[in-house]
Amino acid sequence: MWLFLAFLAVPLIEIALFIQIGGLIGLWPTLLIVILTAIAGTILVRSQGAVALSQLRGSMERLQDPTGPLAHGAMILFAGALLLTPGFFTDALGFALLMPPVRNWVIRFVRSRIKVQSFQMGAGPTRPDARRHEGTVIDGDYSEVTEPDPPKRPTHRPSGWTKH
Repeated sequence: MWLFLAFLAVPLIEIALFIQIGGLIGLWPTLLIVILTAIAGTILVRSQGAVALSQLRGSMERLQDPTGPLAHGAMILFAGALLLTPGFFTDALGFALLMPPVRNWVIRFVRSRIKVQSFQMGAGPTRPDARRHEGTVIDGDYSEVTEPDPPKRPTHRPSGWTKH
């Protein structure tokens, strides 16, 4: 139900804001603002995405929990999608998600609503039949054998639209 309301409310809010802002400043300045926010958002998303990716790599190298950098990266990606969507409301949400304090607040809010029942790092349980085939190596060579394709013959007469 919430998703339906969001898909209904967001376009209505965007249309209302376009009408109001377009009425105040005119059509061309309104379109220029939309284009400039998309360009600025793209630049910001690229730079913050690179930072989030390096943080993710660092947490993986140190064998730390990667959920924080993954969550930040996902929100930066979502912010980029919002900033590329034409509209003032989606731009405001996108720019808000590019701010680390806002992302931290969203992460804390979501964590308070999720309960993890189990977590395991490393290799999972192995299958019982996996050990039986361990160490078996089959060495072989291959070569492709292809037959030449038969010459292609037209299946219909020329249409007359092109020269032969």
